[in-house]
Amino acid sequence: MARIKKPRLVVIGNGMAGTRTVEELIAAAPDAYAITVFGAEPHGNYNRILLSAVLAGEQDLTAITTHDRAWYADQGIELNAGPDQAVVKIDRAKRRVHAQGGTTADYDRLLIATGSKAVIADIPGNALAGVLSFRDIADVETMLAYTQSHRHAVVLGGGLLGLEAANGLAVRGMAVTVIHNRDLLLNRQLDRPAAQLLQAALEKKGLRFQMGAQTAALLDDGNGHVAAVELADGSRLPCDLFVMAIGIRPNIRLAQAAGLYCEKGIVVNDALQTEDENIYAVGECIQHRGETFGLVAPLFEQAKVCANHLNGWGTTHYRTLPTATKLKVTGIHLFSVGDFLGAAGTESIHYHDAGAGVYKKLVVQDDKLVGAVLYGDTTDGFWYQELLEQGRDVTDIREGMVFGQTVSAS
Repeated sequence: MARIKKPRLVVIGNGMAGTRTVEELIAAAPDAYAITVFGAEPHGNYNRILLSAVLAGEQDLTAITTHDRAWYADQGIELNAGPDQAVVKIDRAKRRVHAQGGTTADYDRLLIATGSKAVIADIPGNALAGVLSFRDIADVETMLAYTQSHRHAVVLGGGLLGLEAANGLAVRGMAVTVIHNRDLLLNRQLDRPAAQLLQAALEKKGLRFQMGAQTAALLDDGNGHVAAVELADGSRLPCDLFVMAIGIRPNIRLAQAAGLYCEKGIVVNDALQTEDENIYAVGECIQHRGETFGLVAPLFEQAKVCANHLNGWGTTHYRTLPTATKLKVTGIHLFSVGDFLGAAGTESIHYHDAGAGVYKKLVVQDDKLVGAVLYGDTTDGFWYQELLEQGRDVTDIREGMVFGQTVSAS
């Protein structure tokens, strides 16, 4: 009897979203596909959100590796990993992908999980040595090398990634200044009282801040290496290492070249399917109902839905839910979700214990929780998130809700 040939699934991108989709697919339908994975980094899959822990010395690269090369072999997956295995062309007519080094693979179904690219500020001097982003293992290894031989680091960006990079470099002994163009840290995740508590806590850890500042230029030491940062007001900061952490953009170049419809990201439907019925996409590279993504929780939910459709069940649909924010800096606890600022027509419930460094704000609209921001005590963060996602009427628990689930239940 002739052996039935499995359909071929090719995955472009060996990061968290693509690998999680493969993992979900194998768990549900282990024999559904012959799977080939292409990744531009010379590793198996690793937990990118723990790179800040590696930088701070709390983890090592082995500990954050979630799928080593042996895992792919054990699952019967062909892994092509390394710079020469970066896919440079999708031939939709022949259903074939081409890698940098000449490797090709034919597909029946294609999954694009090319992630995102760091935004590089258009600043004079941004091509100098010592200027980098904070996106992958190579970036962390470079930063760790600098901590052994250099003193002054400047981080551009007071968002989650920037603060985690700054903390890690400070823990490693560098003098670190964060430049942020707003007057509040984490201005997309925190309100003013919480942001002020956060800045005070980070200053106690030794970080310095230039708030509401603009970077005018990066100055050369005469040998092609960054030596100082010049701000718009003419002041200068000594700088041996300049880290840009001002955001990400979906990596859609490959999809665009293949003629797939893209806007901010690769546009997908509720099944994570592109306009080409044979091509799916997940992760930071996609755009779903106008939204793009930069946190891990929605990526994993996309993986689950996409796998469901790839295995032929097609019973689930992806929908975007409010995603909670946490900062991975030891000793600092913060959480925000939903409309924490409070739009017109909302009411806010506050609790603030300045001595204990605890601040809570809950935002209610039409007797439902629509947002929350917590600092210092985040014990009930995920309970608040559940209330928000469920759209539960909180009238009966409103009086004690700010004090947490235990008090509200009593």
